[in-house]
Amino acid sequence: MTHPEAGAASTDADLGGVDDQTGPGDDSPRSPAVANPRRALAVVIGVVFIDLVGFGIVIPILPFYVRSFEVSDAFIGLLAASYSLAQFLAAPTLGRLSDRIGRRPVLLASLAAAGVAWVTFGYAGAAGARFGPVAALATLFASRTLAGAMGGNVAAAQAYVADITPRDRRAGALGLIGAAFGLGFVFGPAIGGLLAADPVVARADALLPAFVPATAYSLPSFAAAGMSFLAVAVGFAFLDEPARTRPAGAVDGRSATVVGQFRAALASATLRPLTVAYFVVAVAFAGVQVMFIPYVADAFGYDATAAAFLLTYVGVLGAVNQGVLVGRLSRVVPSRTLVAVGSVVLAVALAAIPASGSVDRATGDLAVGGPAWLTLPLIALLAALAALSLGNALVNVSLATLVSASADDAAQGAAFGVTQGASSLGRTVGPPLMAVLYTVAVASPFLVGALLLVPVAAAFGRRTG
Repeated sequence: MTHPEAGAASTDADLGGVDDQTGPGDDSPRSPAVANPRRALAVVIGVVFIDLVGFGIVIPILPFYVRSFEVSDAFIGLLAASYSLAQFLAAPTLGRLSDRIGRRPVLLASLAAAGVAWVTFGYAGAAGARFGPVAALATLFASRTLAGAMGGNVAAAQAYVADITPRDRRAGALGLIGAAFGLGFVFGPAIGGLLAADPVVARADALLPAFVPATAYSLPSFAAAGMSFLAVAVGFAFLDEPARTRPAGAVDGRSATVVGQFRAALASATLRPLTVAYFVVAVAFAGVQVMFIPYVADAFGYDATAAAFLLTYVGVLGAVNQGVLVGRLSRVVPSRTLVAVGSVVLAVALAAIPASGSVDRATGDLAVGGPAWLTLPLIALLAALAALSLGNALVNVSLATLVSASADDAAQGAAFGVTQGASSLGRTVGPPLMAVLYTVAVASPFLVGALLLVPVAAAFGRRTG
């Protein structure tokens, strides 16, 4: 898609018109956008990594935090939806704003605001103790909404990478952003799980002043805030603003709104299937995002710390898949093919997750050997999670590569903002739906997600010829 302010929308017939390596307005090599592109790439990836560590820290405690107020599990889905709805509304705006005023100020300001949000999140329990559960839930939702809005800065980060990276290397570079996400989920949940452990909470309670609550829920929240503020400091000290093509022309009020930007994206034959794919994949994946931890708590009896180790395992695999494997595959396999294959792998993994809890009943008394905790259901779950990580890496990195190829250099932030907004909209619709489905049948969120991925695989498979 060409940005509405820069000219007419693309008229390519379908995704077959998108070259994975080149794009509009890229007929000749550009001068480097920053003096040291390698250093700039390392810094922006480091900032994203630090930010995602903070985000990952709170994931293991979220469902237990909600359950501590003795409300329905449906609130887990609603809390996830509040984050994603805010991200949906903010991502296109932040991406477009980064096109106009710069990547660096958008990234730094959003990271600082996210730190404030996580501090507020940590005080929800104290608000509940003083004013009741309604106040606690209101604090949770307000802080998650602010954090979600600031989470839209992923569009600016992706656009920054596109600014400083030649088109023929963007799949690998965008894969490194994905690897930063994966590593964030290696260290974040592990840190969160450790901070939620009883000995750590007891020690913190003895050391912290009385006005700072020390609980299994507040400590991870405050640590997340600290990581956001650390990311601000690193970015302020080391992140350069890249040179880039500025959007030309006056602002069209209709296209400047979120609705206007989505309307323009859906009018583009090139960007429309990508926007729809981001939305559908996000809805499909929502079952894992919001109900995986409740599932392993209910089916396996795991607490927040044990669940954190599972998330760390997924994060390690994600870092390898997105940082190494997908970048290498993209050099020999078209991105459209990788999206189709990844969708199939992801669908199989989603369907396998709820089946893992009952695999011991299907295999009878088959012995595994090794430590007592290494059971057949756990082995099946670990295999499903490995496939989940691979499918997710193939789909997300390849879609991001296609998005970058679909937009000219002046509209990278806007293009990523719209597609990330579509993903956020999917994560807004999906979590409440999947949480309600979970209360009806435990397996249903995962199976519905698998079915939703079938048309994505079919659509991109038809475009690989």
